Amino acid sequence: MLTILGFTMIATFLVLIMLKKMSPIAALVLIPALFCVFVGKGAKLGDYVIEGVTSLAPTAAMLMFAIVYFGVMIDVGLFDPIVRGILKFAKADPLRIVVGTAFLAAIVSLDGDGSTTFMITVSAMYPLYKRLKMSLVVMTGVAAMANGVMNTLPWGGPTARAATALKLDASDIFVPMIPALLVGLAFVIALSYVLGRRERKRLGVLTLDAVLVEEPETETETVLVGAGSATGAATGTGTGTGKSAAPTGGSGAEGNPGQATDGDTDGESDDDDDRMLKVLDPARATLRPKLYWFNALLTVTLLTAMIMELLPIPVLFLLGAALALTVNFPHMPDQKARLGAHAENVLNVSGMVFAAAVFTGVLTGTGMVDHMARWLVDNIPDGMGPHMAFVTGLLSIPLTYFMSNDGFYFGVLPVLAEAGAAHGVSPLEIARASLIGQPLHMSSPLVPAVYVLVGMAKVEFGDHTKFVVKWAALTSLIILGAGILFGII
Repeated sequence: MLTILGFTMIATFLVLIMLKKMSPIAALVLIPALFCVFVGKGAKLGDYVIEGVTSLAPTAAMLMFAIVYFGVMIDVGLFDPIVRGILKFAKADPLRIVVGTAFLAAIVSLDGDGSTTFMITVSAMYPLYKRLKMSLVVMTGVAAMANGVMNTLPWGGPTARAATALKLDASDIFVPMIPALLVGLAFVIALSYVLGRRERKRLGVLTLDAVLVEEPETETETVLVGAGSATGAATGTGTGTGKSAAPTGGSGAEGNPGQATDGDTDGESDDDDDRMLKVLDPARATLRPKLYWFNALLTVTLLTAMIMELLPIPVLFLLGAALALTVNFPHMPDQKARLGAHAENVLNVSGMVFAAAVFTGVLTGTGMVDHMARWLVDNIPDGMGPHMAFVTGLLSIPLTYFMSNDGFYFGVLPVLAEAGAAHGVSPLEIARASLIGQPLHMSSPLVPAVYVLVGMAKVEFGDHTKFVVKWAALTSLIILGAGILFGII
């Protein structure tokens, strides 16, 4: 019964948010609460929620202060050279911009933290997508898949969990998987090329000046080179408000990427949206060119300390945000203005994380997730025993989407490894196969980082899900096929 209710609860959540019948926050809270009552454990709902909130509180704190930190870095101009460099490479070509998104997300993912990757990637790429009127779900989908492949790094989380759960060495798991993971990353880049060609066909290739130059209080025409037409593009007014480049506006689903989807549901006008795109405005009041190298060194130090685990990540970002605010904006009114400018993103993301805590708390506390995992393992045909590594790879795709990494690697993986050992399958093969589902996992509603991605890009979570699930699942299958071909799995 718990197995059926668990699958039904997850399916209900996904259907409602993809059909936009409920907001993600409302669905994450109300649906598990309702199913908790169905299970007959409504009296324990409070305990489940508190347990879920307690487990995710450090993550929420990390995201809150990370958003403030990177928001300040955007304000002071730390990422301006990155954006300009990508612009020079892309030459306002949608194809190059999408491919550049995949490369940027993959490179930044080397720090091992998905939230940081998404904040930097969206901060750098959003102005290009918005000004060229490109599909924002393409940006979020490509970034999520590239990060999902790179999330398998030993310091990224899944590999360390698999090593801990099965008492193996992380390098023994990861190093042999490198060829298969490179194939997966190559597929993501190839996919970004295809999606970029689609965007180029829809939009044409714009002139670089049309993207870089923005004249206040005038209207300009953005020339579509080779398209034989011109599209009017209203430019923003004024010289910037000091707000961050936190994206606003919407993006269509894959079938119609040019249309906005609830782009102004946050109540901001188009003028507000234009003003928030002033990330390249060399005259904006928040720029701190004299402190550029200090901010760059502070960011590198912060990321290095995070990789080396010198302090817990929430503590690092708390200290980093406080130091960045104090040095760049020593006056209290300026600090309050910066905090106020980023408050919307902080509230949206932290609210989503705490709402997700209700979902995970009920799913775990009621025992639904354990019953679902046991049902799947018990229904593996006996004849598949010698192929348990392949089975583990297949199961990791849906299970890491519907479960947290902790739940899968510490709850399900040992059972799969035990079943494989009974048929002579090495625990190392099982551990490697367990990494297959990570490209899809990074878009799971149970992953806090994905709310940073869609929140900063102002993309509806349902639109992102509809776009990315099939491509991410295909990426995982490509990695699995490569692993079998190379004899790794």
